[in-house]
Amino acid sequence: MKSKLNGKRIYIRALQKNDAPALLEINKENREIFNCYSPVDKEDTFFTRKSHEEMIEDQQQAWLNDRQYGFGIFTNQTDKLIGTVNLFFVERYTAEKCMIGYGLDYRYKGNGYMTEAVQLAVRFAFKEAGFHRIEAGVMPRNTGSIRVLENCGFMKEGTLRDELKINGRFEDHHIYSRLSTDI
Repeated sequence: MKSKLNGKRIYIRALQKNDAPALLEINKENREIFNCYSPVDKEDTFFTRKSHEEMIEDQQQAWLNDRQYGFGIFTNQTDKLIGTVNLFFVERYTAEKCMIGYGLDYRYKGNGYMTEAVQLAVRFAFKEAGFHRIEAGVMPRNTGSIRVLENCGFMKEGTLRDELKINGRFEDHHIYSRLSTDI
């Protein structure tokens, strides 16, 4: 497990158990925003230090088993955790692909941090994890996320109608991809 991937203003690294309080704070502070875009309903029991420690431990085990690669996003200046970027739904052998997902503390949006974090995760995916394809699903109304993907070289492939239920309602999702052979 590589400890750290450096960017200009941020770095990403695998989350450690001692990151649980900061991650919990981000998830509490951004609960309403994240619920607007995430298909995973988070019960109140999710918002505890213990559940975040367990989640990080699960991510570490998934990393070792080539099932998921989860990163925290930290500022270079303060080492503060400001978000996450994850490579998940790993398919090997004939596919060599994964999906990417991410979330950023709303207090840091609009500064290019997520674009930089996704670029670092893409570099890891292709150069270290050996993926050929990265996919992303994004709701058409999530224009900020669409900009991040397009700024990172992802191409729109189409739209899946009523793809995921979010907040009790099925939502369309644009599908974007990036290939290791894309320039």
